[in-house]
Amino acid sequence: MNIQLTALHYVYLAFIVLIIAVMIRRRDTTIICVAGIMTIGLLATETLSGSVAGIFSSFIYATKELLSTIFIISIIVAMSRVLIRTGINEVMVTPVTRFIRSPQVAYWGIGLIMMVVSLFFWPSPAVALVGAVLLPVAVRVGLPPIGAAIAMNLFGHGIALSGDYIIQGAPKLTADAAGIPVTSVMTASIPLVIVMGTVSTLTAFWMLRKEMKSGSPVHSPNVTSGTVSTEPSSSSEAVSTSQPGNLPIERQVMSPRLKKVFALLIPLLFAVDVILMFILKLQGGDATALIGGTTVVILIGVTLAAHRHAGPEETTNYLIEGFQFGFKVFGPVIPIAAFFYLGDAAITELFINPLPEGSHGIVNDLGVALAGLVPLNDTVGAITMTVTGAVTGMDGSGFSGISLVGSIASMFAGSADSAPVLTALGQVAAIWVGGGTLIPWALIPAAAICGVSPFELARRNLKPVMLGLTVTTIVAIFLI
Repeated sequence: MNIQLTALHYVYLAFIVLIIAVMIRRRDTTIICVAGIMTIGLLATETLSGSVAGIFSSFIYATKELLSTIFIISIIVAMSRVLIRTGINEVMVTPVTRFIRSPQVAYWGIGLIMMVVSLFFWPSPAVALVGAVLLPVAVRVGLPPIGAAIAMNLFGHGIALSGDYIIQGAPKLTADAAGIPVTSVMTASIPLVIVMGTVSTLTAFWMLRKEMKSGSPVHSPNVTSGTVSTEPSSSSEAVSTSQPGNLPIERQVMSPRLKKVFALLIPLLFAVDVILMFILKLQGGDATALIGGTTVVILIGVTLAAHRHAGPEETTNYLIEGFQFGFKVFGPVIPIAAFFYLGDAAITELFINPLPEGSHGIVNDLGVALAGLVPLNDTVGAITMTVTGAVTGMDGSGFSGISLVGSIASMFAGSADSAPVLTALGQVAAIWVGGGTLIPWALIPAAAICGVSPFELARRNLKPVMLGLTVTTIVAIFLI
């Protein structure tokens, strides 16, 4: 599999290194990403006008790709506004607090529930379900929002998605590309997913607990998240509380009986959603759409009950607040997403195909070139599969490069027994990096629901995920 690398590939790689370096220094990457888009556009079109136009076109492309996520986050936040103002959220989470009484239980409880739900419906809709119900409880017992985001992220977008044992989308793609049965990839991935998940979640928990014990601001009892407020309220009178963006909101009077009705009805409606997803086999975007529609119905119902004659106008106001929050969170991410999408399908959609014949996209070409630089044996193959999987995952999808990973795994496999292990290893690496634990725009759902910076969440995930990939690669070498 010979791929001819061009100036586009090398420039793109140089900007990736530069962006990562700037991220590590906790500086904003917007200008660098725009410069990268403009440079890529100049090389692709060989005109200054095409290069400049490519900046705007890439922003539009990234926004379209992220739009469903922006909408579900905005609608969830809009619903949370009215639940906070009416006090329904407090009534709703009270029964759950009997079981979740400590930050430790909250971390592992949210993580395990997120993992189970994600196995059936994939992580994006799972984030909305788990975040809306359990996040207020977790924050109340002392788990900082960043801790809840880490748990949802690692268990959902990491463990559940990298194994994908129920829906089987990921193992089918890799197995077909490698020319081996799906069951063999799934079987081989079990110990790798267990090791990867155990090392990363334990490391993240240890780091979080250490930070909390040190008295860091992350453990502040008054942290405000994207959907919940931990500030207490003991009466139905109009009192000031907090909301995303740290702006004051006013309590809306609602009778205790009506609060209890809605506190029971809302989880019930989401439970019905779960049942319908299972019966109708709704996954991914379809499942997210069902949750989003249910959320809008809840928003309208609660707003009309709380505001009565002013309900129609207040419904619009809540939606405006939600979308303001959603676009505020996604605004810094769109430029960097726009640049990294150029590494995949966007490059040929935005510019007249500037890549050489046989190219699978800039990122995938780099992965193939990397694989071609190393000798063909199982040990080196395992290390190469991890690195290649991580590289192909840098477009923020996780799934876009796993077919290529399967093809490369078949090249490195020295025996029929090693092929499934190498294929599974590449799949795990690609999805953990690109599926939503390290690439900022891929982990936005968890970050936005919890009201934390996606860049900060990516930074905190970096060490646990890198350590997990290292240990998992070593285990894979012994399994081979």
